[in-house]
Amino acid sequence: MSKVSYPKGIVPIAPQTAKKKGAKRQSVLGFGNRGMSFEDAINASNDYYRDHGIALITKRPTPINIVKVDYTKGATITQAYFETQSTTDYNGVYQGHYIDFEAKSTRNKTSFPLANIPLQQIEHLERVIAQSGWTFFLIQFVLLNEVYLLRGEFVTKFYREHKRSSIPLEEIKANGYLVKEGLNPRYDYMDIVIKNFN
Repeated sequence: MSKVSYPKGIVPIAPQTAKKKGAKRQSVLGFGNRGMSFEDAINASNDYYRDHGIALITKRPTPINIVKVDYTKGATITQAYFETQSTTDYNGVYQGHYIDFEAKSTRNKTSFPLANIPLQQIEHLERVIAQSGWTFFLIQFVLLNEVYLLRGEFVTKFYREHKRSSIPLEEIKANGYLVKEGLNPRYDYMDIVIKNFN
């Protein structure tokens, strides 16, 4: 019998251990939920795109204004505040095309709440669209274990023209793209961008 090699950080649980009285029940991580946050998964996908020469996409740092620093144990920031409202989470370039997008998660099963999108993000994306940049949202439906790519043009127009407080999932499915989930990259959103943005 050959030895089973588990991924780093995964410790197998013997069946008899899990059945012992008083033992904590541990859920098995499925393919779609390996303990990685949505942001971490996107960052890992971006690393894959960079390392394979596909695209260069980076996460924007959140600008902060440092108020107080404790130098007694090295330089530790003890007080700070956000300097300006952020625009979007990610930007970068693919073969000369500027890319700008936002990643959002919702636990809602039937729609994506527009309250999750601040007005300055809509205004920023409209400016990028006016300059022929490629914009989109990656929307994770946590409870459905699904991620959709929705063009920025669709979201900004929906935001401006509809009185609804959310985008129904049916609209997202009809106007967006289901993002394939895999190992490398975790969420292959660039495959959709390359095939559909031109």
